[in-house]
Amino acid sequence: MNNTKDIVRFFAETLEEKKAEDVIILDIRKISFIADYFIICTAQSPAHLKTLSNTILKELKEKEINRNLKFEGNPQTGWILLDCGDIVIHLFSKEKREYYHLEYIWQEAEKVSL
Repeated sequence: MNNTKDIVRFFAETLEEKKAEDVIILDIRKISFIADYFIICTAQSPAHLKTLSNTILKELKEKEINRNLKFEGNPQTGWILLDCGDIVIHLFSKEKREYYHLEYIWQEAEKVSL
């Protein structure tokens, strides 16, 4: 699995399987150089945030998806960012997602169907 779009869909589907809420994919290639895609989702609790991030980290390793991973935040802050280079995954608590409102900030991005 080397195609970025396939990897993005795989991650989004994996997050949905782990009960992440309101999972969306934004294609930001035409409007930014910082990444190709954002995945944004909501977790139900700090423990759920930890589970979601651990699941993505496990899948990166198991599937041997070679990415230069950078990790920010923690479950207690209500926000975890997994920067995989061309894919950035934002895991939020409901409150932090409403506060940062990335969908509005990046409203010019194309939404990708799962």
